[in-house]
Amino acid sequence: MKVKETLFPYLETSIKAIVDNAETGEALGNYENEKFDLIITSPPYNIGKSYEAKQSIEQYLETQEIIIEKLLRVLSSRGSICWQVGNYVDKGEVFPLDIYFYQIFKKLGLKLRNRIIWHFGHGLHASKRFSGRYETILWFTKTDNYIFNLDPIRVPSKYPGKLHFKGPKKGLPSGNPNGKNPSDIWEIVVEDWEEELWNIPNVKSNHPEKTIHPCQFPIELVERCVLALTNENSWVLDPYAGVGSALIASIKNNRNAVGIEKEKDYCKISQERIQDYKNGELKFRPINKSIHQPSLKDKVAQIPIEWLKKSV
Repeated sequence: MKVKETLFPYLETSIKAIVDNAETGEALGNYENEKFDLIITSPPYNIGKSYEAKQSIEQYLETQEIIIEKLLRVLSSRGSICWQVGNYVDKGEVFPLDIYFYQIFKKLGLKLRNRIIWHFGHGLHASKRFSGRYETILWFTKTDNYIFNLDPIRVPSKYPGKLHFKGPKKGLPSGNPNGKNPSDIWEIVVEDWEEELWNIPNVKSNHPEKTIHPCQFPIELVERCVLALTNENSWVLDPYAGVGSALIASIKNNRNAVGIEKEKDYCKISQERIQDYKNGELKFRPINKSIHQPSLKDKVAQIPIEWLKKSV
């Protein structure tokens, strides 16, 4: 096992980013009890990608349960697990993985705090069922005394000057002057978070973060969990780190991070991306950037010229 550690001494404290090239189950034994305040990942979906061996749904879940039990040992008593999954599809039948994983986490004593819908506008088109355009994040905590920072995730109040119109507080502000639950730094999810729907573009061909990984995590998806569920200098773990998006989201917000990944090529890309971030050269989508809406000109430009000729 080769562990690559990067230090960031230019931050207020020496934040660490560790890329651990190893099998997840084996690597977890090297980390002390209750080290991590947040474990966030998108595990293999068992859909036959190049980095996974497809199993039956039963075998897949048995294997994942063993990993999750090991993760609980390294999760702090105030810690959270964010488990982002989609669907497993076998012979056209859909198995919603969040439903199956919920049972595993519940059996192991964790408590579900939110089931968040991650909506994205683009993806593969289905021919015999509706095209999938969402995945889910299951947010579990180990105990009732968990880290939750509301202020970094507040959204601006819809009516910031609204006052109480009767009672003992008449004439006083009726809402929190710092904004409502949640975050004023996530402008694109003012409505989204309230409906537990996060409208964040997935990482496809023209996304600034795109690498060779076929199922890449957007950095901003992780950032929102990092800001809310950890404190500065906390440790964050991604047990299936891919190309390091969770590590970058963590160090970007002054958290330490460990990413475990068995594929050497992905580990190399993670290290390169971390170094690019350190050098100020990494391209990523800002957390508060609005989603591009094609103009009429953009739409017309995509119409084949043959169709335009037929219409005149």
